[in-house]
Amino acid sequence: MISAARAQPWFPYGGRRSLEWREPACPVQLIDCEVRYPESPIAVFQGLSLTIESSQWTSVVGPNGCGKSTLLKLIAGVLQPACGQVRVFGRKPPCGWQLAFLPQRNEIDWRFPISVADMVATGRYVHAGWLKRLGPSDRQRVDACLERVGLESLRRGAIQALSGGQQQRMLLARALVQEAELLLLDEPMAGVDQQSKTVINDLLVEHVRAGGTAMVTTHELSAASCSLGPIVDLGQR
Repeated sequence: MISAARAQPWFPYGGRRSLEWREPACPVQLIDCEVRYPESPIAVFQGLSLTIESSQWTSVVGPNGCGKSTLLKLIAGVLQPACGQVRVFGRKPPCGWQLAFLPQRNEIDWRFPISVADMVATGRYVHAGWLKRLGPSDRQRVDACLERVGLESLRRGAIQALSGGQQQRMLLARALVQEAELLLLDEPMAGVDQQSKTVINDLLVEHVRAGGTAMVTTHELSAASCSLGPIVDLGQR
């Protein structure tokens, strides 16, 4: 069961913690947000307000170019609104270990020389700190998460050797080992095999039933129908 009360880090990767912090009822709240990219005079969003409750799997649907990825990046703190407010667990993002953002696979350099296990282990640094070695308990969590996504036999292999579905499962394992309460997944079902779709779907269901929250973008309405929560259709704005 995901705890509703944890210590909040002073710095996302510093390993230092402040006074006890209690999770507000609302994991995500956007109030009258406007987002635009410097190279374009046209705003991606204007006046966007959105509230995501806890223990829900929200599907964000719409055609390519409607702003699905932009919405997740805004919530993750990768992008900042031109105006309006973004709050994640009552705070301005980024929010350290509480939020895990899985971008589309084409935004990751899969040629980077790192093993599957070491890539998943990077999700633990939000707890241990970048300058500290991971302990035995951290490694045990990595192994457990790799087993949950069916990649334990590939733990020593290079990430560039993985198939598309295996890559997506590895990224999900990295989010799980982080113990994030809010998962933001950008098109996790796109271009993956049926086994990977089943694994991802089952883990998302398990996550929200344990008290977590997930937002998943997709352009497939059939995938959105699997969600345990509302559907946000950006194509209807």
